[in-house]
Amino acid sequence: MASLFHLFFLLSLSLSLSLSLSLALCRVKDPSESPGTTTTLDVTAALRKTTQALAFDPPRAHRQLLHKAIKTTTLRSSASTATLSLHIYSRDFLPLPDFTTTHKDYESLTLARLRRDFDRVRSIFARAAIAINGSDSKAAKAAAMPDSIRGTIVSGSSQGIGEYFSRVGIGRPAKPQFMVLDTGSDVSWVQCLPCTDCYKQADPIYDPTGSDTYTPLRCFSELCLSATNSACRNATCHYQVVYGDGSFSIGELAAETLTIGDAAPVENVAMGCGFDNEGTFVAAGGLLALGAGTLSFPSHLPSHSFTYCLVDRDTPGTSIIDFGPPTAQPEASTITTKLLRSKKIQTFYYLELTGISVGGTKLAIPPSALAMDSDGSGGVILDTGTAVSRLNKQVYEPLREAFVNGTRHLSPGTGPGIFDTCYNMPPMKRVQVPSVVFHFGEGKELRLRPNNFLMPVDSKGNFCLAFAKTPSPLNIIGNVQHQRMRVVIDMENSIVSFTPNKC
Repeated sequence: MASLFHLFFLLSLSLSLSLSLSLALCRVKDPSESPGTTTTLDVTAALRKTTQALAFDPPRAHRQLLHKAIKTTTLRSSASTATLSLHIYSRDFLPLPDFTTTHKDYESLTLARLRRDFDRVRSIFARAAIAINGSDSKAAKAAAMPDSIRGTIVSGSSQGIGEYFSRVGIGRPAKPQFMVLDTGSDVSWVQCLPCTDCYKQADPIYDPTGSDTYTPLRCFSELCLSATNSACRNATCHYQVVYGDGSFSIGELAAETLTIGDAAPVENVAMGCGFDNEGTFVAAGGLLALGAGTLSFPSHLPSHSFTYCLVDRDTPGTSIIDFGPPTAQPEASTITTKLLRSKKIQTFYYLELTGISVGGTKLAIPPSALAMDSDGSGGVILDTGTAVSRLNKQVYEPLREAFVNGTRHLSPGTGPGIFDTCYNMPPMKRVQVPSVVFHFGEGKELRLRPNNFLMPVDSKGNFCLAFAKTPSPLNIIGNVQHQRMRVVIDMENSIVSFTPNKC
């Protein structure tokens, strides 16, 4: 009898332990929230956003923007302290009364984004190649300052035109302008009267004669000689920037006052006053350069640092960019890596990326494929204007192979030519996919959300891996990978940090 009782006790204990283990496993609701080899893509939510993206109502958004501006003005007098803070708008969701979309479906919107992306990437690679192989020393420029710059720039020698916009006050008194925000550019500029040729913009074209602080720069000033493409005309400095799609701005380089939100104005900012401008800048009056060069806006601030969160590309909401040293303490989920500088090109923000894991396994990527050479070529840059990340062959092929091996349970899909790894998932609500992790120095890891590496390309359920192969040794981490992350570019301490889901 004792033996039977003992056996019954052991069976009961075993059953209890099994039930407890089963309940514990059931409590892990979403693998994307815990370490592992897979993560969960919410297909339904992603496809819902593709539909909402085409239902954007610009007039309503414009009324909300005006209400926000009135509210801000009312509160301004009571604000004891103010930071340099701006709202960020996605290019495809500008709150303007006459803003219209020509896209009949989400596939058309995707193709338009990818065309801009191609131009952007081409211009970045061209800029990097010119900087590494050519020479633009200040001494050489001062010895042979040209008197004309028209026609001297090859399309693609500068940066792309950006995907995010904000509203900036220019001059004194401040005149508000929608501006492209671009971490891959160093020259800020705005369309100016009198226009030789100007494209249509949302706000009145800026008139420098109405500003008390507009001061043209002299030809041999430090800022003029710092410009990549400048010329001397009538003793004043002139500039020209040309973008990957052929858009350009030509005009006078000046020192001007910029107002960011409710903060005190920033004086003597290098600003191009463009009298001849053409391009696909949508409704923007110009561009606010956020690169690391000596002419960019951050370079005029004491800390040269800023923090941003990129709004979801398919959501007509706003996010924030703050200028100055980070005010919030790093959180447990914050991942940091070194901010590197190139000896040949000042503009770009280079990261110390040491590896990538797919499905819990670190890829066999040669360290040299992610590192910057002694001549300044290669490396990894962070760029807000590029959407789809570009990886060189030694990085991309191991990543793609590992991802394909982990997704054999998914149906093949179709996508635009830039993509070679796509899946069709219309009937599924949630699907398991391999996890993707970026590795940084000191064993730090940044685990990406599935939406940071799988992007919808239509409303029919086709998703593609948001990476593409490039023949260039330079790797670009695009904005798909750092959406819904708080990113800090800390120039003072040479650090870049990422905090997921903190926008």
